[in-house]
Amino acid sequence: MTETLVAAQSSKTTLWIGRTLSTLAVLVFVFTLTFGFLKPDVAAQGFAHYSYPEGAMMHIMIVEIVCVVLYVIPKTSVLGAILLTAYLGGATATHVRVGEPFVLPVGVGIVLWLGLYLREPLLRALVPLRSRN
Repeated sequence: MTETLVAAQSSKTTLWIGRTLSTLAVLVFVFTLTFGFLKPDVAAQGFAHYSYPEGAMMHIMIVEIVCVVLYVIPKTSVLGAILLTAYLGGATATHVRVGEPFVLPVGVGIVLWLGLYLREPLLRALVPLRSRN
């Protein structure tokens, strides 16, 4: 295990690429949350377009905030990524249900996991992309 952990240690470049990708993913969530808080009428129209009940917007935004905060905290970042993946799965299903492109939620999910993978040596040790054998 020690050899695997040493092999999984990241260079500064890998670490910074991971941090940058993670920041980009978080900024997408910050943008949607800011939009929801600053333009609640427009956001409510979007929720109505997707056939969500009126009271669901605030609950969904709270879930999004909690998931993003968990992702940003280093000790809970893997849990946050798992929860954000579930959240984005719901967003993907919503877009598919109404016949809209679903590239954005899938892309954000890929970016948030790639960012976490590049900045977390323990995750790379747990899930190697290739073996040394």
